[in-house]
Amino acid sequence: MKKHNFSAGPCVLPKTVIEQAAAAVLNFDDGLSLLEISHRSKPFVDVMENARSLALELLGLEGKGYKALFLQGGASTQFLMVALNLLEKRAGYLNSGTWADKSIKEAKIYDDIYEVGSSKNANYNYIPKGYEIPEDYDYFHCTSNNTIFGTQMKSFPDSPVPMVCDMSSDIFSRQLDFSKFDLIYAGAQKNMGPAGTTLVVVKEDILGKVSRKIPSMMDYKVHISKGSMFNTPPVFAVYTSMLTLEWLKNLGGIKAIEAENEKKARLIYSEIDLNPLFKGYSVKEDRSMMNATFTLENENLKETFEAMVKEAGINGINGHRSVGGYRASMYNALSLDSVKALVEVMSELESKA
Repeated sequence: MKKHNFSAGPCVLPKTVIEQAAAAVLNFDDGLSLLEISHRSKPFVDVMENARSLALELLGLEGKGYKALFLQGGASTQFLMVALNLLEKRAGYLNSGTWADKSIKEAKIYDDIYEVGSSKNANYNYIPKGYEIPEDYDYFHCTSNNTIFGTQMKSFPDSPVPMVCDMSSDIFSRQLDFSKFDLIYAGAQKNMGPAGTTLVVVKEDILGKVSRKIPSMMDYKVHISKGSMFNTPPVFAVYTSMLTLEWLKNLGGIKAIEAENEKKARLIYSEIDLNPLFKGYSVKEDRSMMNATFTLENENLKETFEAMVKEAGINGINGHRSVGGYRASMYNALSLDSVKALVEVMSELESKA
């Protein structure tokens, strides 16, 4: 039985993408496996160029001075790269969750970092608001969606300085004016592909303005000049990400998938709010479309609920240890039927209680 995969990451992938990737592992180029071809061969260079082009096309950033890169090291390496490439004197960070907090910790190695707002005092169950971004900052950094806590920024400030956003867990999931951002980064393993590569979309004119020497491997300009091929790229991860981006384009792009994501979110949150056995973790106005976090009000029902979940073929809904309870991650490729299956179990538990 195919499981309903609510794992927070690596993500569920479209069936067609898995089938295409599996076929390429067996035979990608005239009898050669995708896993053994040269990354310098024309077939893979074409893959890389197509993946980068698709990313810009789907985000509506073609011809606007942006470059797309597929790099390694995950979003955690971007915590360092952003600071190395953009931080000269000081920068502002919005502390809205665990990964935002970690990005602050890494950037502080290099210079002055200021928290313009934080929800740490409430264990990150809301998005800070009403903050100001000083004009003398080198950049402003935010995290669009907080996977662990189930919160999501519904709007973004009109920043007077370059705006950087970690979109690891909601990239390509909803329509935004992506031109408001000067640098976006996202680990592939939430909405785009398997673990192993990270998408970086950067506006070229914000680069080259720091006085420090940047190691080649950490320099965005070096990676741009080499077309994301400065070192051996993660071939399988980039190829599978390309397939996922093609799948999304064929569906109708971000506008089409946003409509599906809204249906899934409405369904799960409606059950959480109407079912007295469950309680949502994050404040309602900041709830994430990607990660619904909730707790079971009666711990005596925990064993029964989890047995029912297992019986229904539902996987990956245990909450993060810092929140507890449950977390339903509803990334782009998760079907509405999977959400219906979880809601049915939750409703059935109420009828038994």
